[in-house]
Amino acid sequence: MSKIPLVAANCRFESETTSVSSVVRTDITFVIDVQNITKRYGHHTAIDRVTFSVAKGEVLAFLGPNGAGKTTTMRILTCFMPATEGHARVAGFDCTDQPLDVKRQIGYLPETPPVYQELTVTEYLTFVGRLRGMTGQTLTAAFDRTIGRLELGAVRHRLIGNLSRGYRQRVGLAQALLHDPPVLILDEPTVGLDPKQIIEIRELIKSLAGSHSVILSTHILPEATAVCQRVVIINKGRIVAEDTPEQLSARLRHSEKVSITLKAVPSDCEMKLRAIPGILNVLPGQAGGSFLLECELGRDLRDEIARLVVSSHWGLLELRTISMTLEDVFLQLTRHEDHLAEPAEAMVSAPAEQTDA
Repeated sequence: MSKIPLVAANCRFESETTSVSSVVRTDITFVIDVQNITKRYGHHTAIDRVTFSVAKGEVLAFLGPNGAGKTTTMRILTCFMPATEGHARVAGFDCTDQPLDVKRQIGYLPETPPVYQELTVTEYLTFVGRLRGMTGQTLTAAFDRTIGRLELGAVRHRLIGNLSRGYRQRVGLAQALLHDPPVLILDEPTVGLDPKQIIEIRELIKSLAGSHSVILSTHILPEATAVCQRVVIINKGRIVAEDTPEQLSARLRHSEKVSITLKAVPSDCEMKLRAIPGILNVLPGQAGGSFLLECELGRDLRDEIARLVVSSHWGLLELRTISMTLEDVFLQLTRHEDHLAEPAEAMVSAPAEQTDA
């Protein structure tokens, strides 16, 4: 085991004297700028004219079903492979022409953590730090800071192979954060963590906003809502939506929805509710005495609904609006094209003809 850290001197991809901050470009609008990148494998097109950007300090969710092109896009951004066409830049550096400069700016956590299971946590992070060109007090300070952030102090002397999956995931995140990069690319960062650890990692990612730009790929849609300021949805290799979760929901919904629960439900209750101007439909809820009211888009009818219920002495136990979740948005945008609604096509950020593939 002692031989592996010594290899760092021969594997280093940046010089001892080069720091991350010394090579960061300041004359750029977006920290990540992807313009019309396409990747083909023979006759198969994995991603097709993908375009998006990430501002400094922004946390972006990159969502899509399996095989949509998420991992391919991340591999291009991390200089693991070149794009067939188009350009991608990170911190002002071109991913094809300046891969070493790009790698100095990023911390990358792939879906399978890149850890050496025969090393202890301390040995592994020391090895990674030396690969990043850190030595002496710089490495010690970075190590202590990262161990504290990820709460790995209790296992720092244990073999990684003997750790739980959750702790191995933390070690993988630690290697991405060790050199305090301006850009983080995280592929399913909470996989294998228990509920408490998931909350802690989400809070950590949120705390990075402002000082780091983060791309977060996840299948856990509530996670995207919890930590990300903006969402990019990719389907069949093409971007089909890009906006905040709230704006995506607003653009895709066809009506406002209000849920009510009543103490008493007389026979004429549903008829009177339908008579309120602006109510399109009244549907029975899952629980007794509850109804789902579909209202005209853009109209807030809660006051009229509450007034009717109170004046009719039905007993108002609950009245709340129902928001369209990110999961609803995701499913609507990634289903087959013949099921996509017109409002979804209207808000697509890519050219209209791209929604047909």
